[in-house]
Amino acid sequence: MTFRQLIVILRARWRIASGILTAVLLAAVVICVISPKQYTATAAVVVDPKADPIAGVVNPQQLSTGYLATQIDVLNSERVARKVVTLLHLDQSQQFRESWVSSTNGQGDFISWVAHILQKHVFVMPSHESNVINISVKWPERNDAANLANAYAQAYLDTAIDLKVEPAKQYTQWFDQRSQELRADLEAKQARLSEFQTKTGITATDEHFDIESARLSELSSQLTATEVHRQESQSREQRINGDNEGLPEVLQSPVIGELKADLAAAEAKQKDVATKLGVNHPEYQTIAAQVTALRARIALEISKVTTSLGNLTRTDVQRESELRAALETQRKHVLELKQRRDELDVLKNDVVTAQRNLDATTERLAQHSLESQIQQTNVIPLTTATAPAFPSSPNYKLSLIIGFIVGVILGIGVALLLETLNPRVRSDQDLGRLLSVPLLGRIRASGPLLEYNHPAFAPALGGPQDSSDRPVTSP
Repeated sequence: MTFRQLIVILRARWRIASGILTAVLLAAVVICVISPKQYTATAAVVVDPKADPIAGVVNPQQLSTGYLATQIDVLNSERVARKVVTLLHLDQSQQFRESWVSSTNGQGDFISWVAHILQKHVFVMPSHESNVINISVKWPERNDAANLANAYAQAYLDTAIDLKVEPAKQYTQWFDQRSQELRADLEAKQARLSEFQTKTGITATDEHFDIESARLSELSSQLTATEVHRQESQSREQRINGDNEGLPEVLQSPVIGELKADLAAAEAKQKDVATKLGVNHPEYQTIAAQVTALRARIALEISKVTTSLGNLTRTDVQRESELRAALETQRKHVLELKQRRDELDVLKNDVVTAQRNLDATTERLAQHSLESQIQQTNVIPLTTATAPAFPSSPNYKLSLIIGFIVGVILGIGVALLLETLNPRVRSDQDLGRLLSVPLLGRIRASGPLLEYNHPAFAPALGGPQDSSDRPVTSP
């Protein structure tokens, strides 16, 4: 169907289309008149993703795009609606109770039923690209609409606080129990540390360990010196033979040196007396006895020196053995002390770790304890709903516009439907399409009587031969 044909059909059936349009407009007016008036009141709140007043940092969840959608779901929840029922004391309304009894026969929860009714009249819409949420309530009474919108905003604030406080209370209870357990664990580890210190007598492990380590080092040095001295003594003892006068100890002995000097003087005197007086002289005999006595004393002193060398070697060996035993004992003592120190360090680390865990838990307990007592949230009231001056519905202008559009569509649709059910020939194209034959001409109501459209009539009337020429019209 072409647009020209549509215009022809509507021109032919304009009365029906106009009647339908008029009827739809009248129906829209009647519906607006008989429809009860509805008033819409709007309150607004701001969801401010600012820093947490307790933690002092920005909550990343509050900066996410889903956070605002979550807040809208909270506003639309039954929990907020039930708070509104409690705030406005709607559960004590006789009118609501009678409606509840008549609709449910008194079955179910009355507050949930009222909350469900309120949810149908509340419309929550976020502002475009902002953190402002508009809470609109449509209600038959203008004052009730404003009261419900404000109550919804207040109930949302209370619910936001509850949703923040309730988990904090649960966390506080858990951290309190955990802190008690950690405190008992810390006390047990401190008692174990004190018992260990009392048992071992170790208080300052580092100082005591350093003293014992220094003593071990001193014993090791003494043992080394004794070993060297013992080796030297053994070496000197091995050089003892029949002629011990060449020993360094004999040569360095002052007694032996003095005796040798006396012996040399006596021998010289003996030679002099033997030359002067002869060997049989009593003076010579006396000096000879002195020489013999001096040699005996020198031999005795040399014997003492060699004997002392043997005794010194044995003393060095015994001293070395004692030092070696003392060193081994001290080494075991140091190792035992080190082991005790390690055990003490482990116990101290256990105490420090337990204290650190208790401090962290106590800090979290204090934080959640403050959060459980806070009565503020990041939701801030922006505007308060007031009683609207004019009803939001019915909207006469919008109803008439919609009625006009619907009436036009229905009028055109009915006209086309009637044309389809009862087709009429309204143009030469309709006739040709209906009969499926070529159109030869048409008779007009005024002007020329006959108009030939078919090229077959052109030669007989002396018209143009070319089929592309214009059709010939008879006088």
